[in-house]
Amino acid sequence: MAATHLEEMATRGMSTANIMRSQIKQVDAQLALIDEQLSCTRLRAPFDGFVVDGDLSQRIGASVERGEELFKIAPLDAYRVVLEVDERDLAQIAPGQSGALRLSTRPDTSIPYEVARITPIAEQSDGRNFFRVEASLETVPDWVAPSMEGAARTVVEERLVVKVWTRRFVDWLRMTWWRMQP
Repeated sequence: MAATHLEEMATRGMSTANIMRSQIKQVDAQLALIDEQLSCTRLRAPFDGFVVDGDLSQRIGASVERGEELFKIAPLDAYRVVLEVDERDLAQIAPGQSGALRLSTRPDTSIPYEVARITPIAEQSDGRNFFRVEASLETVPDWVAPSMEGAARTVVEERLVVKVWTRRFVDWLRMTWWRMQP
């Protein structure tokens, strides 16, 4: 295109040459914009980890919207434990409490944890309401992997066994009594 530009300057004049120079600048600007857009399409996680959710092979050729979640990545060196605490038990849980987690892959091994945060929004699954409680593991065994499931027990205040066994029934009775009141 540069040779054509010089030929136009020699044969037709400055106006045609200026138009061609502007077209060259416009094409260069379009190429720079495309290069910038391509550099933004690279997916990079801010840490090393495993992809635990997301499969782009099912979305080949489909459009992606800005802010859309494509993957969930779990870090290699730290795990976040998410406990599903029934709404009836939430009043007994507070940040800083300790507990023990047993994963299904090794039910004989307890992993100590500490409650870090309680999500203030209830979720529903399998016909029950629960709150997501985040906990951090005090030690992470080398056999732990992302997306493992298990059971957890959080240490709460000491109570009489009778109170523990009857608490849910008494709470149900109180709610039923309250609803029946005029």
